[in-house]
Amino acid sequence: MHLGLIGGIGPASTVVYYQQLTAAMRLAGVPLELTMVNADANVLVKNNLADDRAAQAQVYAGLIDRLKAAGADCAVITSLGGHFCFDETVAASPLPLVSGVAPLDAAFAEQGIETVGLLGTAVVMRTKLYGQLTKTKAIAPTDIDASGQMYLDMALSSVCTDAQRSAFFDQGQNLIDAGADAVVLAGTDLNLAFDGRDTGYKVIDALDVHVSLLVDLATGKANLADHSTGVSV
Repeated sequence: MHLGLIGGIGPASTVVYYQQLTAAMRLAGVPLELTMVNADANVLVKNNLADDRAAQAQVYAGLIDRLKAAGADCAVITSLGGHFCFDETVAASPLPLVSGVAPLDAAFAEQGIETVGLLGTAVVMRTKLYGQLTKTKAIAPTDIDASGQMYLDMALSSVCTDAQRSAFFDQGQNLIDAGADAVVLAGTDLNLAFDGRDTGYKVIDALDVHVSLLVDLATGKANLADHSTGVSV
């Protein structure tokens, strides 16, 4: 299967998607067919903060047109924050979209996790992953706006300072103390902060769950019709 990735939002998460996909496909012994287009992170942030879903969906639609022309079978938004206009993008997309949010609920349930603490953009945290968790309860930091802004600052710069890392770790511990069974990195650039470091509590990177599904699709272990939304396949 030819994967089409919308990258650039932010650059660090795009790199991790590519690294993990190439490593997993090499391990599986299957060639990776992939085309990537670059979205403007500043435009995304502007539309996200304004909740201008229609505008961002049109940006995505233009990029997905290019992916389709390159032969991609599906499109992937490599940013959970970038999923804020997912439904609007589905309506405008010439390719089926593989959500990064949809697989999470099942993944949490399979691990016996009842409550997750979310870190990511303000919209992701405030909407509890866009209200798509039905099997799992979600909680967020007490100061969502400040936490969300710190995430955006890190994502746009592609650099995590020691102060930011310490703050994210503290927020994660606060979520655990508030009843979360695990902290979910619901911002795909949070690998800059956590990156396999020992926090003393359970951390789940949403990016890993999304990539695992994409690998299953690319290797034929999963059916696109069962894991995508939009254009019939």
